[in-house]
Amino acid sequence: MAYSESEIIANLKTISQRVSEACVRAGRDAGSVKLCAVSKFHPGEAVEACIKGGQFLFGENRVQEASEKFPVIFENHPEVKLHIIGQLQTNKVKNAVKIADTIQSVDRLDLIREIEKQAAKLEKIINIFLEVHTGEESKSGFENEDEVRKALTFIAEGNAPHVVPRGFMTMAPFTEDTVLVRKSFVILREMAENLRKEFPQFDLSELSMGMSGDFEIAVEEGSTMVRVGTSIFGERQY
Repeated sequence: MAYSESEIIANLKTISQRVSEACVRAGRDAGSVKLCAVSKFHPGEAVEACIKGGQFLFGENRVQEASEKFPVIFENHPEVKLHIIGQLQTNKVKNAVKIADTIQSVDRLDLIREIEKQAAKLEKIINIFLEVHTGEESKSGFENEDEVRKALTFIAEGNAPHVVPRGFMTMAPFTEDTVLVRKSFVILREMAENLRKEFPQFDLSELSMGMSGDFEIAVEEGSTMVRVGTSIFGERQY
């Protein structure tokens, strides 16, 4: 069941508090982790409720849905930022670039080429996170550090001037085994540490990892952005 406006605002406050408390437990500054509210399958009214609660960063999985929902939200709330967080097909890049500030789910070099092509047409700078496969077989993402390195080298050599790498993203395996979940986050953090040293010309400070069920572990392992949907909005409305 979807939540009412007052419930969404209350849930948002609870999640924000839990993120802050996780930061403090991990010896980090309480405001060092951003919350990306995942609004997929929820109507614009639910996003508006979240904005009333002080939330301005949202994540959407489906470009078509986001393209229908967010233009009016941007008109009313120009401070809102939208991240595309779902697997992105090349033929959806054109519309993704139009509406998104950041594409988190960049998982292959061809996608970077297409983002550059479409961003150049709009003369728009697009931030990206490089998605790394650290968990289940079914998850998308670059398979290893060498593949990520090649992508960063491609951008560093000037091949994608409209694309700015900001960090990395992963999805932990869907399991209650917290050892496996934590391992997934450690893999990404250690990879990021290596690549930051190799590519000092880029600000690769963002680590987008952790969702409703595991964000506290992610914060302990260095996440700078957690992606939370169901705990804020309720069950998805398909």
